[in-house]
Amino acid sequence: MASVYQINKGVSKPIMFKGLKAQYIAYLAIGLVLLLLGFAAGYVAGMSLFLLMPLIIALGTVLFILVFRLSHKYGEHGLMKFLAKRNLPDHMKFRSRRLFTQLKHH
Repeated sequence: MASVYQINKGVSKPIMFKGLKAQYIAYLAIGLVLLLLGFAAGYVAGMSLFLLMPLIIALGTVLFILVFRLSHKYGEHGLMKFLAKRNLPDHMKFRSRRLFTQLKHH
């Protein structure tokens, strides 16, 4: 039987799925695909399943917790704004007034 999941999307609202907002759905999907690839690589490399399964389950749990925390803390665009704000300089130094004296006012 196929499961039917409700995706809430109102007018001018972000896509929301099980409490995840906007781009965090993609982050979780990418993380799960990477976990699957990591499991496959470990299995093909001959790692013991008794070592591999707890490792993948622990990493998956950390992934879910991290993505849900980021989604609830920063919301739809907050993480991008936070990362962009970190790249702004704290202060600027000007060695000369020439920059300001040559400005033209319109």
